Amino acid sequence: MSNSLKAKMKYWWTALYCPLYMLCFMLIEKRNQQVTIVSIGIDHKIPFLEIFIVPYLIWFPYIVGMFLIYFFKDKEEFIRMIKYLYMGMTLFIIISYLFPNGLDIRPAYFERDNIFVRLVQMIYCNDTSTNVVPSIHAYNSIVVMIAALKSEKVLTKNWQKKTCCVISVLIVLSTVFVKQHSVLDVFAAMALAWAGYQLFYKKPETVSERIQFRMKGST
Repeated sequence: MSNSLKAKMKYWWTALYCPLYMLCFMLIEKRNQQVTIVSIGIDHKIPFLEIFIVPYLIWFPYIVGMFLIYFFKDKEEFIRMIKYLYMGMTLFIIISYLFPNGLDIRPAYFERDNIFVRLVQMIYCNDTSTNVVPSIHAYNSIVVMIAALKSEKVLTKNWQKKTCCVISVLIVLSTVFVKQHSVLDVFAAMALAWAGYQLFYKKPETVSERIQFRMKGST
């Protein structure tokens, strides 16, 4: 294997987390355990809009695409982004295991029959309304949006950053409009993303910087 190929494939093993995560998720989903309903009043007032299944499904190629772009283009940013992603996904598995939760907001029937409704039905059949806090759809979308905004080597153009922001926001909105997640799930994802941002993107002050600041303040 050439040195250039070795450099490109560096950290390939980090992708092994994904099948491990899916295995844990499937095992938790198969547990026959009573869940705590986490939907709140506003969830029942938000209308069901099947058109939002489009950004909801875009999430899958969007996250994979961002993963691959950073993997091949900027290893340093790639590592920071996946640490951010994997932290939230791991905490989600732990929360789901310790605190089984679910929703009761899916529509009892559909008023229309179209391609978007059928896509929603497909998602409903393959993804239960349990283990929803925090929304990983929302969390991962926020993380890759932040990675795009902070990118200095890969997504450098303004339109690229704006496009990522629009896609991420639409995906977050889609989770509540197709009744896959509660508003509470989204806020939990936002809170977790904020905590991760402090950890991975906020540079802590060094001791010398704090000393210099105090010395300036005392003069």
